[in-house]
Amino acid sequence: MSQKAGKPGRTAEPVSALMLTLASYIAATPRRALPAEVVERAKLHLLDTIAAMVSGAPLLPGRRAIEYVTAMGGTPEATILTTGTRTSAVNAALANGMLAHSDETDDAYYLALVHPGCSIVPAALAMAERQTSSGRELLRAIVLGYDVCARTSMALGIEHFRSAGHSTHSFGGTFGSAVAAGALARIDVRQARHLLSYAAQQASGLSCWARDVEHVEKAFDFGGMPARNGVTAATMVASGFTGVEDVFSGDRGFLHAFEPFIRPQEFVKGLGTRYDIMQTAIKRWPVGYPIQAPLDALSTLVDRHAIKASEVEKVHITVDEQGARTVSGRKMSNINLQHLVGIMLLDGDISFEASHDPARSRDRDVLALKEKVQLVGSAELSKTKTTQAIVEVTLARPQGRARSTVVRHHTRAVLGSATRPMDRSDLERKCRPLLEPALGARRAAALIDAIWTIDRLPDVRALRRLLSRP
Repeated sequence: MSQKAGKPGRTAEPVSALMLTLASYIAATPRRALPAEVVERAKLHLLDTIAAMVSGAPLLPGRRAIEYVTAMGGTPEATILTTGTRTSAVNAALANGMLAHSDETDDAYYLALVHPGCSIVPAALAMAERQTSSGRELLRAIVLGYDVCARTSMALGIEHFRSAGHSTHSFGGTFGSAVAAGALARIDVRQARHLLSYAAQQASGLSCWARDVEHVEKAFDFGGMPARNGVTAATMVASGFTGVEDVFSGDRGFLHAFEPFIRPQEFVKGLGTRYDIMQTAIKRWPVGYPIQAPLDALSTLVDRHAIKASEVEKVHITVDEQGARTVSGRKMSNINLQHLVGIMLLDGDISFEASHDPARSRDRDVLALKEKVQLVGSAELSKTKTTQAIVEVTLARPQGRARSTVVRHHTRAVLGSATRPMDRSDLERKCRPLLEPALGARRAAALIDAIWTIDRLPDVRALRRLLSRP
């Protein structure tokens, strides 16, 4: 079933029911009230991503992004976080997206293989400043972005799509950022169709991002590029650009291009009843998401059994197969499981500073512990709907005739995951150490308070003074 779209005097293009449903949903976003628990979760992810941007600014990808975008100049529409510099919304989205994924602090929807916050929140913030949007409009746009980001990845086939060389992170982020920015521009249904076409034309990304050892290109691929693409699509359509009426259907369209993987109805499945921001995890530690569950299990064992690094003979870790491939022996320290297990055993925790300290990669004690870590991927854990890990630690603690003791813990739900979500106090404990070095304790506290009440804020630009160094 399709409808005709177009103006008198030109050939009308058929529009599929899929496109009509999604475009109508996007256009209605500014007026659509959200359940209270979804609004609360949106605030948590907004704060979490702002903390990732602020803490990412002094890292190499953040510095490169700030230098590049500052040199470009641009109409002062939106703020580059921590700097006070204002540039065009497109440029600000690019810079802040890279800041948000300068490291591994940002959120993740593991089952959809996307990092929604690092592109959607920067795109939405930039567009909200440009449009002088309210805090309530900002939250509604962010929730929409998470929905479309995850559904894009699911519609493309997730792991099959990635195995073919494409990047779910970039594709999902582009569509999610585009609809969030478009909703803030208050586009209508027809403009929403054109928006999706411009998003589809820009959607790109290769999963070879995994070979980037400095996180600079990865920050662009996950955060900066999708955020820039989304705001570009929204601002062009809002200014009058027209385009293909239904990029999803018809000859040589988006679905046709990715036909081996595509599951079209995933784009609209559960819209308005299933909010994917509720399924997106906030990380407890500033490291890759597949490492969260192993660290949770190891931390539990260290606390429960008062484990000292000197007693450890072996650490055997079982995770899902995809997770094992992603984090085993990686060159980047904050997505190298073996390295982080060594730090956890020595320090009792993983701080932002420790996970980014190059000297720890050469530390003899860390290197010795890395050699004791065995990581395996499990087909059984791959079937679960949550991120899990089983950790067994062999200790040199003779008891009776036994030469050693083995302790074991199975983490079935990590703090911050959908089944064990963080609350405000949990997130504040994570975010304060990320915000305070750049903003100072007072400004960080004021920013946190402002996010908790942002749905009562008439103009998002009021946050500007809190997003820069004193």
